Formats: sequence, C-alpha cells, structure tokens
Amino acid sequence: MRQADYVIVGAGSAGCAMAYRLSEAGHRVIIIEYGGTDAGPFIRMPAALSYPMNMSRYDWGYSSEPEPHLGGRRLACPRGKVIGGSSSINGMVYVRGHARDFDHWSEVGAQGWAYADVAPYFRRMETWHGGTDPDGVRGTDGPLHISRGPRDNPLTRAFVEAGGQAGYQLTDDYNGRKQEGFGAFEATIHNGERWSAARAYLDPARASGRVEIVRGLARRVVIEMGRATGVEIGSRRGVETIHARREVIIAASAINSPKLLMLSGIGPARHLAEHGIDIVADRPGVGQNLQDHLELYVQMSSVKPVSLYRYWNLLGKATLGAQWLFTRKGLAASNQFESTGFIRSAPGVDYPDLQFHFLPIAVRYDGKSAVRGHGFQAHVGPMRSPSRGEIKLKSADPAAPPRIFFNYMSHEDDWRDFRQGIRLTREIFAQAAFDPYRGVEVQPGEAVQTDDELDDAIREHAESAYHPCGTCRMGRADDPLAVVDPECRVIGVEGLRVADSSIFPRITNGNLNGPSIMVGEKASDHILGLDPLPRMNSEPWVHPNWETEQR
Repeated sequence: MRQADYVIVGAGSAGCAMAYRLSEAGHRVIIIEYGGTDAGPFIRMPAALSYPMNMSRYDWGYSSEPEPHLGGRRLACPRGKVIGGSSSINGMVYVRGHARDFDHWSEVGAQGWAYADVAPYFRRMETWHGGTDPDGVRGTDGPLHISRGPRDNPLTRAFVEAGGQAGYQLTDDYNGRKQEGFGAFEATIHNGERWSAARAYLDPARASGRVEIVRGLARRVVIEMGRATGVEIGSRRGVETIHARREVIIAASAINSPKLLMLSGIGPARHLAEHGIDIVADRPGVGQNLQDHLELYVQMSSVKPVSLYRYWNLLGKATLGAQWLFTRKGLAASNQFESTGFIRSAPGVDYPDLQFHFLPIAVRYDGKSAVRGHGFQAHVGPMRSPSRGEIKLKSADPAAPPRIFFNYMSHEDDWRDFRQGIRLTREIFAQAAFDPYRGVEVQPGEAVQTDDELDDAIREHAESAYHPCGTCRMGRADDPLAVVDPECRVIGVEGLRVADSSIFPRITNGNLNGPSIMVGEKASDHILGLDPLPRMNSEPWVHPNWETEQR
C-alpha cells in the first residue's frame, strides 16, 4: 500500500508549490501525475513555446464545445499533461494580477485573500531580476526566477514608445504598485531556460527525499464516512489506491479538478445522477463559473526587414536552436513577449481592463505565420468578461474528456470592450514610433471599420489566451455555489482541498500562472495550520482622473 501524509493530484503550478512547502515542513508527499518528463528541449527552450502546447505528448488536447457566439467554432484549450503542468507548456509570461482583483475576491466571500493578504506570498515565491524595487514589494530569494527579455528588437521598443506617444502611462514594473501603462514584460525564464513550477519547486522538493511522483490517471477520490482517505488511480500496475494519512489535495487544473470532484460524487446532484455516480456532496457550483481570456491579434506587415520572420524557416530555426543548445543564449532564450501594456478601455473604469502582448512577428500560437514576410502584432482582449461557462462530465469514464463550454462573448459588454480594444490598438500602431516600420494591416484588415464588421472579425478570429479558471469557486461555507472555503477545504467533505486556478472567484488581470502558483503557496500555509504571512499594505496606483479620463 502506497501512502503519504499528503496526496496531491497534479504536478502543475500549484501542486508543485504545495509539494515543496509541505515537504519543507517535514511531511511525506505523493504527487499523482498522468503526464511524463519535462526534460525535452521543446519545453526547456523559451522560443519553442508553440511546440509543446501542440504536442499530444505534453498536452491533454482539450477543445471547447461549439461556441454559439463565435460562429460555432471549437476553440483549443491546451492543458499541460506533463511534469510542471501548464507551466511547462505556457508562454512563460509572469503577471501577478491587479491588487483590485484580489480585493474583489475578498469582497465576494474569499476572506483572507485580499491583495494585502496575497502580496506576501507573491513576494515569498519570487526571485526577481527586474531592477530596483523602491516599494519593497518584489521577492529576492524565492524559488521562482522572474526575468525580463533584452528588448533588442526595434519593434519591441517601438511598442512601448508608441504607448507613451498615444498618451498612456509608462510603468517601470506592472507587477509592482503600478500596473497601468506600457513597459517591459516579465517571464519565468532563468539563465536562458523555461523556469517552470517543476524547475522551481518540484526538483528541489524531490531532492529532499520526501516527495514521490506516482504516474497514473486519477479516477476518483476515495471518501469513507465523509472523509477523503486517498485517490484511486489507473496505471500500468492496474487500479490501485494511494492513501493519504492527513489530506488529499486536488490541483489538477480548472478543467480536470471539477471533473475529478464530479467523478468522486461531489458536484451537482442531478448531473451526477445522470451518469450513475453516487452522491457524496451536492455542490451545484462544481464546474460552474468557468472563465477565460479571449484575445484577437491585430497584425501589421512591416516595410523594414527587422522582425523575427527572417528566422521563420528551417535554417533560421536550426541556427537559433543550435546557439541555444550550446550557450543558452540568443533569440531562442526569450519567449519574445518582451513588451506589454495594461490600459483602461474607457473613462469610469477604475483599473486596467485591457492587456496587450506585443510580438515582433505576425504569427499564431500554432506556429503558422499570418504574413508572408516581415510583420508584428499585438494580442488584445478584455480582462474581466462577464460571460460564464461550465465544465460537465461526458460520461462516468475517468478517461473521457469533460464537456468544456466557455459560453464566450455571451454578454453584450464583451463585444463593446473587444471593439474598443481593437480600435485602441490601431491608434497605438498609428503613432510616430511605428512610422519607419508600419505597412498594411493584415488582421482584421483596414477595410474592417464598422461595429458589425469588427464583430464579424471577432467572431471569426478571436482565440483563447489559455487562461481557464473559476470552476471550483472559493467562497463562504454557507454559499450554496461555493465549492471550497477560504482555506481551500471542499465544503461538505473532510480531509479534501482544491488549490489551483479553479478556486478563483473571478479571473485576474493578465496571465494566470503567477496567481496559480501563489494559490499553492498560500494554500500550503492553510494546510499546515500556520499563521498567514503578515499583510502587506501597499496601495496600488490608480489613475487620479480615472472617472473622467481613459488615459
């Protein structure tokens, strides 16, 4: 019988962080992970980021149900099926989120998760290589290394300059007090390699000798007399149960965490009964509240040969790959997302609700070039969509993928904010900083101007930014739609917690890997029964005239 003090399902962003902290406290930990090694060059090389998320070896290969507001398209929903989870296949962009995001969590029932509460955990997890920190909010000795790219490409520098020319704020550190503005992007890259949660947390945890990885597919949580006692898995050894002496913790992603809860009898009673699953706890919120970030690429051709397109061929990729293999330097040592912007879409919006990812080439996440020649693009999309979707079971077979329905663009505000985002991006590209480079607009295209034309472009071209969350929402224990309480305990079952992006009450600004790791860090202290870290009362910068000015 294999057993440990704590059994964690999922060696992803939050799971790796918890394994590290629990083992650091002297406990034995087993992590159940279906995926394999993260040692391949496609994962370790930052510039190769488009490869692992399109490889069945590393990705679950999920896609949404047909989305009715996007012309019935099925959108890809990559999730890491590998050690390190999605931190091993993502774009490596590091964003904490805005302070107001976490204050909202606290206001809707996640007490103890306001920004003043979570900021110390962000600081604990970071080793920041970004420069000076006058407000003392960044970490200097944490497991997660965070760096900035060199911004050698003139297009990358032009994007920040154009933001300033358009009248927007500049920011020295969007992960510090002032998110709003244009500035350098940050990434989980260290010494030219992807610095995933596995590299940061799991490798040193395993070196302690107190953490074991067990390969297998989690079939259900074993619950006896109302208490979780282990996890049933299917592996090469057959079906077996991994026993937990203390607790079971699910950290399997916003897609697989609610799926596992439902397979274990925790979820909407009527839905579980449809699949012949015995009810352990009727929690109608399991699988609900699904959120994501959508984005559209505003793509331009370049009249000067300064983009990355010169390397977008077999010889160019081989040259950069060889340089990286031998030196861990060069263009392949960056994810090339080196400039960003966080802005407000309109007066009356109190903190940024649009994010930009700038890329000095016109290319999609699947690696297909949109421009037969030099170009550049900005990904733009709303940060706080009011649309909500759901995760449901397709069957009681643990190997079957779940039904993923995001219900994208189902609220009229989504269309308004998306149109505004496209128009503001065009205005930025029209600034003097881009005069030496600007060619024709490739997508949506200069002929696309009216609201109806923009809506058609959004319907046809909007893509997921791969930030699913919210499906096991955290809230008060008396909230019928909450799944976990503010200590990440599953309501109605003893000895069981969920700690990953699925517990977010509302999606945060920007990329979700940083907040997901923070959840693992903070959940660890709850699991260990420790006092929370001292609150960090640092007021965020808010535009003094936000009520009347958009910039």
